[in-house]
Amino acid sequence: MPAKSIQTLLEDFRLLSEEAHTLVQAVRALVPATLGATQEEVKYGGILFAVEGTSFAGVFAYKQHVSVEFGSGAAIVDPHGCLEGAGKGRRHIKLRSLSDIADKHLADYLKLALQAAR
Repeated sequence: MPAKSIQTLLEDFRLLSEEAHTLVQAVRALVPATLGATQEEVKYGGILFAVEGTSFAGVFAYKQHVSVEFGSGAAIVDPHGCLEGAGKGRRHIKLRSLSDIADKHLADYLKLALQAAR
């Protein structure tokens, strides 16, 4: 089965919810604005982000929220108290509105996630 393209996945997100689609697009814009050149890949039902081959985060859409996942999130010292999850490795931030991107300091966490993944 061929892998989904980013555009196809975005269309699926839009069918799920217009707000989810808008949030995913805002996260996709924030990642390179914060970290410079990044790569995107569709995997695990979301869009994963990498810098120079190091995967550090992903964005996933659900009916009630969008989740930004950090594969090495447990290694992040949580400066703002926004990380959720208690597993051995991963942590995430749930976004329910565009204002959550700033209110939950997502740009800071993206930088920390990249450092943790390296």
